[in-house]
Amino acid sequence: MNRVVVTGLGAVTPIGNDVETFWKSLVDGKCGVDFITRFDTADFKVKIAAEVKGFDPLQYIPKNEVRKMDLFCQYALAAAEQAVRDSGIIGNVDPEKLGVYVGSGIGGMETFVGQTEKLITNGPKRISPHFIPMMIGNMAAGDIAIKYNAQGPSLPVVTACATSTNTIGEAYRAIKHGYAQAVIAGGAEATINELAVAGFTNCMALSTCNEPERASIPFDKRRDGFVMGEGSAIVVLEEYEHAKQRGAHIYAELVGYGNTCDAYHVTAPQPEGKGAAAAMRLALEEAGALNSEKLYINAHGTSTGLNDKGETLAIKKVLGDRAYDVLISSTKSMTGHMLGAAGAVEAVVSALAVKHGVVPPTIGYQEKDPDCDLNYVPNQAVEADLEYAMSNSFGFGGHNACLVFRKV
Repeated sequence: MNRVVVTGLGAVTPIGNDVETFWKSLVDGKCGVDFITRFDTADFKVKIAAEVKGFDPLQYIPKNEVRKMDLFCQYALAAAEQAVRDSGIIGNVDPEKLGVYVGSGIGGMETFVGQTEKLITNGPKRISPHFIPMMIGNMAAGDIAIKYNAQGPSLPVVTACATSTNTIGEAYRAIKHGYAQAVIAGGAEATINELAVAGFTNCMALSTCNEPERASIPFDKRRDGFVMGEGSAIVVLEEYEHAKQRGAHIYAELVGYGNTCDAYHVTAPQPEGKGAAAAMRLALEEAGALNSEKLYINAHGTSTGLNDKGETLAIKKVLGDRAYDVLISSTKSMTGHMLGAAGAVEAVVSALAVKHGVVPPTIGYQEKDPDCDLNYVPNQAVEADLEYAMSNSFGFGGHNACLVFRKV
């Protein structure tokens, strides 16, 4: 079996549009949540989100191509360009051995909303000929593959909020089993619009606090729902010997992946955390990290009542009493919930945490919940001697995915 390492990182997030800025914001505990600027929220119960700020697609994409791409694809191409440049992979791998595994939980919803308004207002003849390719969820992977001539395995994944943890996990397996030498992997999402916000609000998922600094508060007793985020993160995964031979910079080694389903409910997690615990155990056992005392967990930590309680219970099921000694944090307290991009963003966090020996905090944490009684690294980053970092993602439909990174 091949070893798999991370040789490139890219990120477009609510707290930074490149990896360096993003990481500094995380360590500093910067909140990316604010009042929505994309549309008038006067009639909306939810008025806040974690928007990407100051993003210029022309830094990465020609102007004539930008207008043919949904925003989620623009974010994905920007993060991919950062990761590919960082890795130096292009020109150093056979195109037929270079894959692209990039997914989106929802796809081109900005385009869907805009074109629907146009249909109602102006009729069918005014619909863009680019509507379908702009909307479909595989197009971020397609655009990236075209740009970098990646002719190897290509697999967009759609598992709601577990999407990009699954893309990275499946890319890991493709390299581990010899189907690719390198894979550009991750996810992207752009759904801060009227329809998505109304839909998530009405299914009782979003926080209605409308106070930016205290809305996304994972594991806090006062939590009342997640805050929608957006953006993209991409990692370049590479076979270890190939990376070593070409002198690539290595951030971390990816050593474990767990993938399970609750098979329980379309939106609610299994109350006893069985599926989440099974995914964690699979990932940690594959990594050889089940008994490690130098483990950090980047929690799914959505700031919803059921998820945070269930994830805490699942961690206890897997680690037993050791759960109280492990450092756990939810960076969604800063980025909001980036949906299909969340897992990839948190994979970037996990790789950087083991590289730098720093655990980002869970900001906004004030009031302890008896059902969430572990160490969530409240409000201040901490330095730690880490060997492993595990990133958890759980999605609607009962999808559970976990990745484990090891320090190199």
